[in-house]
Amino acid sequence: MATDIRAELKNCGVSAQKTRLVIDLIRGKPAVEALTTLKFTNKAAARHVGRLLASAVANAEENFGVNRDDLVVYKISADDAPLRKWRRFGARGRFKPLLRRSSHITVVLREKE
Repeated sequence: MATDIRAELKNCGVSAQKTRLVIDLIRGKPAVEALTTLKFTNKAAARHVGRLLASAVANAEENFGVNRDDLVVYKISADDAPLRKWRRFGARGRFKPLLRRSSHITVVLREKE
């Protein structure tokens, strides 16, 4: 049975919708190739996902003794985190709500069969 190596990033400052655009690029790819793809992706979420993936690869090498060339991005997901609700004041005494969205990102690596 293959061992799953998990890493999580809580309260990432990028919305889950924007993060999903980035994680769809690397789902199912080998971990080394995914890291290279993220390095050259021009999105703000790519930096956060890249650091999380690098951490998961380091966990696999250090704690499980798995070679980084044998790892595959098995599952990766971005879920909504709690909103920060701010407000700006508008015309005629109204206020405009600002929703600062954030996300929880989870990556699961698995060894190639």
